[in-house]
Amino acid sequence: MSITTALKARREQLDDREAGFTLIELLVVVIIIGILAAIAIPVYIGVQNSAKDSSAQSDLANAKVAINAAYSASTTGSWTALSTTAATNTTAFSTYGWTNGPIDDSSTSGGSATAWCLKETSGSGNVFYVTQAASPSTTKATGCA
Repeated sequence: MSITTALKARREQLDDREAGFTLIELLVVVIIIGILAAIAIPVYIGVQNSAKDSSAQSDLANAKVAINAAYSASTTGSWTALSTTAATNTTAFSTYGWTNGPIDDSSTSGGSATAWCLKETSGSGNVFYVTQAASPSTTKATGCA
């Protein structure tokens, strides 16, 4: 047997061994995928909760605009008081953009346009409040239910 024949046979053996992945290589890939998933899943859940909170704040801000618009549009100076019933509020303020959203509770002090509070719980469980003078926040204002 000549040297060239022996080298050729050895090369063919090496080519056959490199046909697939080793167990170590597959294990490393699975570990890397697991690490990436462990990082990505909590971030994705956080983004979802942030979106739910933003939606609740947007609902409250829109309701605030509708209530203030209704008060400003009043030519008689009379005020349609907020109701704790969402359907009543939708009827009274629908002309000004109030939709029957997921707002949990509303409270007024003597039916005053300058003393009311709306509360909404977001899908993530955070509670937000809005008053005539404040933007939606998690801080419960005086007079809020």
